[in-house]
This record gives sequence, C-alpha cells and structure tokens, in this order.
Amino acid sequence: MTKLELQQINLNKIVENDFGRVAVVLEGRDTAGKTGTIRELTHYLPTSKYSISLSSKPNAWDMGHWLESWKNKMPGDNQIVFYDRSWYSRAMVQKLNGWCTDEQYEDFMNEVMYWEKTQDITFIKLWLSISEEEQEYRINHRQVSPLTKWKFSPNDAMALSKYDQMSILKERVHTTCGQWHVIDYNDKRAGRLSLITKVVEQLKKD
Repeated sequence: MTKLELQQINLNKIVENDFGRVAVVLEGRDTAGKTGTIRELTHYLPTSKYSISLSSKPNAWDMGHWLESWKNKMPGDNQIVFYDRSWYSRAMVQKLNGWCTDEQYEDFMNEVMYWEKTQDITFIKLWLSISEEEQEYRINHRQVSPLTKWKFSPNDAMALSKYDQMSILKERVHTTCGQWHVIDYNDKRAGRLSLITKVVEQLKKD
C-alpha cells in the first residue's frame, strides 16, 4: 500500500464521524495540478461526504455580488467541498487579467476575512506552487498533447508573461487572508502526497 493510499484511508476515517463543514480551497497558477489533485483526493471518499466546485465563468450578477454569489456553494453539515479555484479568483486571476475593477478587488481584500469568519466553516487553503520553468514546460506539453490539448486556452499562453505579477498578487493574499499552506507541486506525485497529508493534519487538529 502506498503512502498516498494510507493518507486516503486516514481521510476516510475522519469522515466516518461528525467533522463539521469543511472547505478545501485549491489555488495555483494555470497547469499547477488543481483538477487532477481533487480527482485523486476524492477517489475513495464516500460520495455523500463531498462535492466539487469547479471553476467557471461568472455572470454579471456574480461579478457584482462576488462573495454573496458563493453562498450556495458552501459545504453542508458533515460535508467537504473541494474548490478548483474559489472566491480568491477575484484577488488573483481576475485582478491579474483585468476582469474585475480595482474597486472590486480592494473591496474583496477588505471583506473576505470577515466573510469567512461568519461562515462557521473550517477553511483549508492550499497554494499549489510551481516554478516558472515548470509552468512553461507544462503549458508547452498541454498545447501539443492529444490527451490535454483541449485544456489549452489563450489564458495559458499569457500566463508565463504574467508570472511575476501573479507572484505579487499571491503574496498579498497569503499575508493578509488567513493561513495558507504552500505545497511544492513541481513534482505532482510528491505534491499530492504532501497536500493530502496536510488536509488530514488540519482536520485532525480541528
């Protein structure tokens, strides 16, 4: 049995009992590995114990009522929701690409911690960290691979040119928006083990 499978067993043991409401937030650069990690994390979990919130393009109402728009995506009792990007898109991807206004960005940064504290939820916030060189390799591979080229988008092409800008936005979030756990994802296999270990540790702590 692998170390990853042992941690998946530990996660299953945790959800056998009352564990409250848990939001596992996965953020990271394009190609960091968020979607595949969630697939691995939930592979053995009972389907009644979790749901997945996938990144999607917000409509005009969502953009104008950003935190409110996430209300119905919060976990229920004894449920984990895994977020493949989250409300923190406003502070990173949206800001990076000019999809939100400066006012919307600053309002979010001023409000998000109070909003989270009112939710009665355990938040586990994870940043999947990859180097600029690794991101370039993955983007190039995604573009030509018959298995993954459907994922390639114009945003991927722009991501490398904005690597440093994303770093600045990420650092502000990490220093002002509660506890974040940075996981090295240059090696996805090692990263997934580190990440699920961190999730298990945090749930045992709470």
